[in-house]
Amino acid sequence: MKKLQQVLNQFKLNVLSVDDVPQSFSSTVYKLTLLDGRTVYLKIPYSREKLQREYAALTRLYHEFPVPQVLDYWEGNDDFTGALLLSTIQGVPLTGKVDTKLAYDIGVYHARLHEVVPNELDATSPVENVYDDWSSFVESKFYFFANEVKEMIHPRLYEQSLHYFNHHMKSLSSPDGPCFIHLDFRPGNIIVHENQVAGIIDFESVRIGATEMDFTKLNRDIFMKYPGTIEAYQQGYQSIRPLLDLQTILPFYRFYDAFNSIGWGKKRSFEKHRAFVEENMSILKTILVGFR
Repeated sequence: MKKLQQVLNQFKLNVLSVDDVPQSFSSTVYKLTLLDGRTVYLKIPYSREKLQREYAALTRLYHEFPVPQVLDYWEGNDDFTGALLLSTIQGVPLTGKVDTKLAYDIGVYHARLHEVVPNELDATSPVENVYDDWSSFVESKFYFFANEVKEMIHPRLYEQSLHYFNHHMKSLSSPDGPCFIHLDFRPGNIIVHENQVAGIIDFESVRIGATEMDFTKLNRDIFMKYPGTIEAYQQGYQSIRPLLDLQTILPFYRFYDAFNSIGWGKKRSFEKHRAFVEENMSILKTILVGFR
C-alpha cells in the first residue's frame, strides 16, 4: 500500500475507492474511482522496460486503434519502476463463451492492429523491432524459458520438445510483417460491450514483428473451445487484410506457446499459477504424442 500511495501522490489523485484488478499477470493494476466520479486505471508494470514499451505503444496507437488513453505517466525513480494512469474503455474483459458474431469482430480488430504500418519514428521507439531477425527472436524466447521448463517436465518430454522445436523451426515460412503484434492477444485483454469488441488493453509485451505468433492464445482460448469461431474469425480478419494459412502455422505455435507458458508459470510462481502450468503441460504432452 505504501507504493500505491506513492503513485497516487505523484499523480495528485483524489481517490474515493481503490479496487484490485484480477487476472493481471504481468503488472499490478488498480481500478480507481475518483472524487469527481471518474473511473481510471492505475498500472504499475513489473519492470521499467515494460512500462516504457506500453507507454510508447499506447501513445503510438491511440489515434489509429481503440486502446486506453494515457492520462498521466511517471517514469519512476531509483526505487520504483514507474506507472501509467489510463482511461476506461466502456465494457468488460471477455469471459465465457464466444459466438461466431463476436469471433468475426475479434478478427476485424486483430487485423486492424496488424494493419498499422510501422514508420521511421518507430525505429527509435522502446517497442523493439524484431521482424528483421524473426527466427532469432523466436529461438531466443524458447531458450529463455527452457531451463525453467526442464525442471518441470520429464527428461524424455523435454528432449522431445527440443527435437520438435528444432525440427519445425527449419520449415517455418517467411514471416508476415512487419507490423505491430500484441503477443498477449487473449480474451482477458479484449474489452467487449454488447457482444462487440470495444478495445484492446495490455500492450506491455508488444513488438514490431510477424503476425504468426499473435494467433496462439486465440487458438488456445477460443478456437479450440468454441466450434465455428476460427472460421468466423478468419472471415473478419480477411475483411481487413490477408491472413496466413492458420492450419499450417498454428500447430507449431501452439507447441511453442505451451512450452513457453510452462516456463513463464515456473518463473512467476508455480503455486500461484499451478492450474495454468498444468493446462499447458497437458497441451504439450498431447502435441508430442507419437512425435519422434
